[in-house]
Amino acid sequence: MRVKVNLLIWVLFPLITFFGCQQEGISKRTGRETINFDKDWKFRKGDFPGAEKSSFDDSQWRKLNLPHDWSVEGPFSPKWASATAYLPGGIGWYRKEFTVPASEKGRNAYIYFGGVYDNSEVYINGHLLGKRPNGFVSFQYELTPWIHPGNNVIAVRVNHSQYADSRWYTGSGIYRNISLIYTNKVHIGKWGVYATTPDVTNDKATVNVKVSLENQDKSPAKVRVENVLIDPSGIKVSSSESEVEIPMGDRLITDQNLELKKPELWSVDNPTLYSLETTVFEGDKIIDKQVTPVGIRTFRFDPDKGFSLNGKSMKLKGVCIHGDAGSFGVAVPAEIWKSRLIKLKEMGCNAIRMSHNPHLPALYDLCDEMGFLVMDEAFDEWTGAKNIWMKGWNVGKPGKDGYHEYFRKWHDADLRDMILRDRNHPSIIMWSIGNEIDYPNDPFTHPILDKGTNPQIYGRGYNPNLPSSDTLAVIARELKKVVKQYDTTRPVTAALAAALISNVTGYADVPDIAGYNYQEYRYAEDHKKYPNRVIYGSENGMSLKAWQAVEDNDYISGQFLWTGIDYLGEAGRWPDRSNTAGLLDLGGFRKPEYYFRQSLWSDKPMVYIGTSEIPQGHGPKSIWAHQKADPVWNWPAGKKVRVNCFTNCPEAELLLNGKSLGEKKLSSFPGRVIYWDVPYHPGNLQVIGQRGGKELCRYTLRTSGESAQLEAITGKGSMTTALSDVMPVVVKVVDKEDVPVYGATNDVTCEVSGPARLAGMESGNPRSVVSYRANHCEVYQGRLKVYLQPTGQQGQVTLKLNSPGLEGCQVNFDVNK
Repeated sequence: MRVKVNLLIWVLFPLITFFGCQQEGISKRTGRETINFDKDWKFRKGDFPGAEKSSFDDSQWRKLNLPHDWSVEGPFSPKWASATAYLPGGIGWYRKEFTVPASEKGRNAYIYFGGVYDNSEVYINGHLLGKRPNGFVSFQYELTPWIHPGNNVIAVRVNHSQYADSRWYTGSGIYRNISLIYTNKVHIGKWGVYATTPDVTNDKATVNVKVSLENQDKSPAKVRVENVLIDPSGIKVSSSESEVEIPMGDRLITDQNLELKKPELWSVDNPTLYSLETTVFEGDKIIDKQVTPVGIRTFRFDPDKGFSLNGKSMKLKGVCIHGDAGSFGVAVPAEIWKSRLIKLKEMGCNAIRMSHNPHLPALYDLCDEMGFLVMDEAFDEWTGAKNIWMKGWNVGKPGKDGYHEYFRKWHDADLRDMILRDRNHPSIIMWSIGNEIDYPNDPFTHPILDKGTNPQIYGRGYNPNLPSSDTLAVIARELKKVVKQYDTTRPVTAALAAALISNVTGYADVPDIAGYNYQEYRYAEDHKKYPNRVIYGSENGMSLKAWQAVEDNDYISGQFLWTGIDYLGEAGRWPDRSNTAGLLDLGGFRKPEYYFRQSLWSDKPMVYIGTSEIPQGHGPKSIWAHQKADPVWNWPAGKKVRVNCFTNCPEAELLLNGKSLGEKKLSSFPGRVIYWDVPYHPGNLQVIGQRGGKELCRYTLRTSGESAQLEAITGKGSMTTALSDVMPVVVKVVDKEDVPVYGATNDVTCEVSGPARLAGMESGNPRSVVSYRANHCEVYQGRLKVYLQPTGQQGQVTLKLNSPGLEGCQVNFDVNK
């Protein structure tokens, strides 16, 4: 089998602009008004009969702005589930009063939700608009029949009383942005611009644009649809237009081709985005207009040659991620995601797996802009209940709540909406219909488990009391049909936990390309047995051997490490609250394993050293085990210490206080880790990465003294009044010479004055259960992050940081429009 995909993609989905809504004057001229609807909500946790009614008294409710995740506000408690970080769920209500201007009379109105976790019910002026069980999908309701000029009330009930309904932390509430949209009666439909490129070469490209139009007027509408493609420098490079008549109360799709010469192709190194302007005219009047960022590129998955982008072979150097960010829970500002992606890019990462659900829309935008390839994933469960661990991962009796309860009724709509929302992102190269649905005995089983081996299995062998895996191929075919109905430009995939089972049941043959989770040992055998199957690592451990299985075999397209970033939930016994498999911790700080992966994946010269005890023996390692190389040079005097060096340079030289301890070649170390065993003496330990004796890079560790003071570094010079903005402040404990004290655990207190609020403090400590609403936190490995967000006003902000026994510090910055 050969899968070839040519496409032009990226529609920043047409109805919503989350982080920069149109200015009112512009929106009036274009017939569409998109309003950020995040401000001035009222919230109360609990269930309140009648709260959907306009007359309900919410005067004592809490005032807040969205996005909002009430679970992360805690408190942490062992009575909740380890799967979801020992944080609570429950039921909560949101209400907002808003004014509909008289000028909007006769126009259509819609409310768009980026994501609500979960089981949401949305009301307008007491009328139920609809329910949506899935907490990860984006959805929209029309308000037109039930609103009126003047004051209106929208209310949202969120029911996360099944608090342990996921294997990882999901949060609770309206945790993504909301938009209020006004359109004319004749307008572009929801997610209504779809652009592809059926033909792409270096010399020319054909851009096909389909525009879905709706006519909710009382008479037929004659309109002209114009599509204009504009290059990154602002030059119009191609255009096309057509005239159509839309019957009253009907909808139709226009189909146009735009031709352009010498296209700038989108790639991971040069993620060029064009702008597609789609304008609908009635006579000479503009009645709707949308601007769609567009990327032009072609890619191919080949069963023998692996993956190529724009005709160039490359490996997918990917990581899996979940949707939270420590103290923010799942209500994560785009800027936090951007800072994380920058670090992953510096590491050499070029691909992201959106595990195991649709993610924040702005995250896909960033992947488009920064040049990441994306695996977009729909489900972690189908019809069967997976184990939800309550008292620690694989500990005790699991819970069984989850999406499987809604799958049969909702899977078509949820999968459809993921595809329609995301199908124009150039970053997305495959649609995943499921993660580890075939996990042995969790919940599906098969007699072959008595004969074959598998790295992942719950229980022992075949269990006839569990549902049969034979149903999976049938369901997979249904899901694949849904995907192909809405997008034929990308392959369908699934992340298989047990190719052993899925090969004999036919499930592995349904996807266009097959993802293998932790099954590198099967690559050669299955490639030979199924020569037309495209195979890649959809989830993988950190070992060098797992990467070599990709690097040494052309037919393996790449891998996705579990995981790129630590995440809340899927934790161990109390008080463990997070999974620690990440290359970055919850605060976005780099771990030693980050540098080892950088030495494997990055083309830019790099070198890193860290220290550890000299290992005694080589026992079995977890597939997620990290390298032991802490960035610390503080040991008992004279103790022999192992210095581990990660580098992509051919040679490295170690120096202690300027004296060489020897130069070593990377080629002499099959494990790709150069090391020296040296007696400890305080001072400066430095490594120099070299090629042929020429220095390419260096890294230094310094012995630290006693903790003496706090040091704070802001992420930028100022902050805007936009509620989505954020100011990250890195706080370190340092000695009197300003050397970081890696082992410090001091408790730091924050005091904020001016037009900003404390949004959270995150140390990255997986065992810290201090409330995220507190204004203090212990540093972990000598550091933590403080996050501030604006209150909406201008002025100067002062952040004062103090800790008992240490000299405090303060940070000043301005908040401007």
